[in-house]
Amino acid sequence: MIVQIYEIQTPAEAEAMIALGVDHLGSVVLSRAQWQDPVIKHTVAMIQAAGRKSSLIPLFGDVETIARAIDYYIPDIIHFCEDLDGGDNGEIAAALERQRTVRRRFPQVRIMRSIPIARQGRGGAVPSLQLAARFEPVSDWFLTDTMIFKAQNDGADQQPVKGFVGITGQTCDWSVARELVQSSRIPVILAGGIGPANVKQGIMQVQPAGVDSCTRTNATDTGGKPIRFKKDARKVEALVKAAREAARCMQTSK
Repeated sequence: MIVQIYEIQTPAEAEAMIALGVDHLGSVVLSRAQWQDPVIKHTVAMIQAAGRKSSLIPLFGDVETIARAIDYYIPDIIHFCEDLDGGDNGEIAAALERQRTVRRRFPQVRIMRSIPIARQGRGGAVPSLQLAARFEPVSDWFLTDTMIFKAQNDGADQQPVKGFVGITGQTCDWSVARELVQSSRIPVILAGGIGPANVKQGIMQVQPAGVDSCTRTNATDTGGKPIRFKKDARKVEALVKAAREAARCMQTSK
């Protein structure tokens, strides 16, 4: 059972996460203008030196800058998480071509693709399985993530990071996530509102290859609001423990 933690931006935080048993550590390149960050480069190198996997999200779509970033950071995994809800075939076609280009130019780098899934009870609002079928030939991993929709209609609210899916802190529809696991020929990471309190239940229900957490393992401010790019070691430790327990339960039940 793989445990993946985002957003790890410094060597010190990477070292702390590795000590807690995290398998995949993800970093975020915040913009095209800031694609070259020596601190993140050092972080990626530390992760790999410890025998763990580094994952990198570029928050931009220019394939040439993405290629320069891959050459610079040399991550194990490049993770694409554009906000693709099935409504724009042009955007989907561009994302597919982007992944084809990266796969052709960097065959040693694995590709992770976020598949948007609506919140519990609204899974039908996003064609998640259809999207997955289109991206499966050019992906090595899928990661579920939560697409937020307005209460009164099927229009998507603006996601926390405009143009990208993720860091909502809200769970996706696990029944759809389970269907994705069952239908996919590549491994699926369960993400979207995963934290210490629900990770075991999510694993038992969805039976993914791994779990991913960001918002619900972040430190919080005095008002209880998650602080981006700052983890709470106690939450991460509890999540890792619960995920390992769930994995043992799954093995016992087989």
